[in-house]
Amino acid sequence: MPRAARIVMAKPGLDGHDRGVKVLARSFRDAGMEVIYLGLRQTPEMIVQAALQEDADVIALSILSGAHNTIFPEVLRLMKAAEMDDVLLTGGGIIPKKDMQSLIAQGTGELFGPGTPVPEIIDYINGWMAEHRPDADSGAAP
Repeated sequence: MPRAARIVMAKPGLDGHDRGVKVLARSFRDAGMEVIYLGLRQTPEMIVQAALQEDADVIALSILSGAHNTIFPEVLRLMKAAEMDDVLLTGGGIIPKKDMQSLIAQGTGELFGPGTPVPEIIDYINGWMAEHRPDADSGAAP
């Protein structure tokens, strides 16, 4: 039987607002995904190392501090160095549309802003999993 999708979630940098990421973590878990929440003030190195150790399918970052143009590219760089080409980097927060487009062009997956319906994010991850990790069970209900 395939294993559940494994998602490493984190709040990188100095951003201390974690209510939203905790709601998402619970929602992902309730959707059948395995969630590893790293907590606040994570560095890109800590996040990528945890994703390697946990054999993550997805890294999801929540950034409200405005550091998205620094943190996402650094996580991508570290993922490439670790040959994690088959792991989805996604996330969200307060990220202007133009910055979202730039980050996606650099290699992140879709990025989500405040007010995005949680089922939309779950559907995105499930769709990515079905396409890129067909051996894993994304947690979607039969």
